Amino acid sequence: MKTHIQKILAVALIFIGINATAQTRYLDNMFDSVTVTSDVQYATNISVLPMLQGLAPGPAPLLCDIYEPKNDTMTDRPVIVLIHTGSFLPAVLNGQATGSKTDLSVVENCMRWAKKGYVAVAMDNRLGWNPTSPDQNTRTSTILQAAYRGIQDAKAMVRYMRKTVAEDGNLYGIDDSKIVLGGQGTGGYLSMGYITLDTVAELYLPKFMDLTTSPPTPFVFPPFFGNIDGTDTTYLPDFASPTGQTELWNIPNNPTYSNDVNMAFNLGGTLADLSWLDYTGIPLVSFHCENDPFASIDSGQVIVPTTGDLVISDVVGSRTAAHYNTLWNNNAGFNQAGLTDTLTQMSNAYNSAWDSQHGLVYDGLYVFDTPDPSTTPNAFGEMPYHESSPWDWWDLPMYDAMFAAVNGAPAGYGAANSLLGAPNMSEANGNLYLDTIHGYLNPRMYEVLGLGGSTTNMNEIIEKTTEIYPNPATDNINIVSYAELINNIEVYNLSGQKVISKIVNATSTKLNTNGLAKGVYVVDIKTKFSSVKRKIIIE
Repeated sequence: MKTHIQKILAVALIFIGINATAQTRYLDNMFDSVTVTSDVQYATNISVLPMLQGLAPGPAPLLCDIYEPKNDTMTDRPVIVLIHTGSFLPAVLNGQATGSKTDLSVVENCMRWAKKGYVAVAMDNRLGWNPTSPDQNTRTSTILQAAYRGIQDAKAMVRYMRKTVAEDGNLYGIDDSKIVLGGQGTGGYLSMGYITLDTVAELYLPKFMDLTTSPPTPFVFPPFFGNIDGTDTTYLPDFASPTGQTELWNIPNNPTYSNDVNMAFNLGGTLADLSWLDYTGIPLVSFHCENDPFASIDSGQVIVPTTGDLVISDVVGSRTAAHYNTLWNNNAGFNQAGLTDTLTQMSNAYNSAWDSQHGLVYDGLYVFDTPDPSTTPNAFGEMPYHESSPWDWWDLPMYDAMFAAVNGAPAGYGAANSLLGAPNMSEANGNLYLDTIHGYLNPRMYEVLGLGGSTTNMNEIIEKTTEIYPNPATDNINIVSYAELINNIEVYNLSGQKVISKIVNATSTKLNTNGLAKGVYVVDIKTKFSSVKRKIIIE
């Protein structure tokens, strides 16, 4: 009894220490202003965008804007890299008002993170593909190539940040062991692909090949386009080159540095194929509109926004990805944190109700169930459709003028067209969605990166104050946690087979083991904060 009282007192003192040193940095605004370093060149690589003007592809600088909290004394700050939307084409040309690192919601996101103490990076990536081709093979191949280049660019961006630490005196005061990658819209495609595309074989599926040739031709061939990380020099041979001459096709950028990330998130993204999704150990948080018309939240198709044409079938939406990430336990970094805030409860309730047949709770997926579109056409006879990115907003008169200049459209048409899927578009409305996104995402980044130390400390406390006795045992074992309620206990043999499972919901329990054969077993003791594993011997 005396020993137990001493342990309880020790745990109480640790809790007091945690509460006394608790910080809200990275969760709440700590700074009033932000320093922005614009147009930082993080890489150079071959762009096909000049082909839209009838010019040859060639090297192009890749730029980013870096946001830092002003007058911050910390020099080891975590990094959030954000990739913009835009369907791999410049704004207006893509039929959208968005498509660059200076999109208003991108800027707002980065400003918010910097005010909380992060270093936020808004990056551009290479653009260019052929969405208007009448041939689906052309549409599919060119958008897959654009996405592949985008993933390579994002990896070059991450490597550049590590290079600034190793070679440039840590210009931006970062902790390069804590990097999160996210994307909005098309950028979400890249962030999901970044953490899941890890073998060349995943590029050689039938759906990613031209089956009209013999043998079938892969749409993305790494010996020509560069390896998955983009760290080698490759050339496009004359027979495959748009110029008819052998062309430099990939330039390595800072290839000696790691492009690993700790976590990813996406706003309205999708994944090219389910086979890409397996155990990565990298947590993913997704935000998606329930009725996104361009990229399904479930398995579906990707549609060209401007033409309505099919680009690629059998893609994996955010909900399907969340389902398999739950099964693979990729989101353990925040699933085990025991988050119980209102947004988490709302999200879990919605997801559980939708997928009641599986009984899974998709922590890491937040669904926006937006209102049905109007059934009345606009002034130009065009019908509204469901929202896909309600977190975006733009300067409506400016976009209308640019749309008219590029497309020869009458005044007012571009503005009206851009609102077909965004009837409530405004800065105020977009910020309301960002409030939800940050309210749900930021605590999960906080946990995965271990920024406050509270979860790490709690894990350590539970680890040190959990006991199993006697050990070795014969008929029964006692399991006690002095720091936290035990939710359930599972026992596995050394072949990985589960031999006992017991729901506990108490701080102590007795487990009957007389049905177990002699040998060594692993006991998994699960609380809302952690999973403690202990070996026991049954004699």
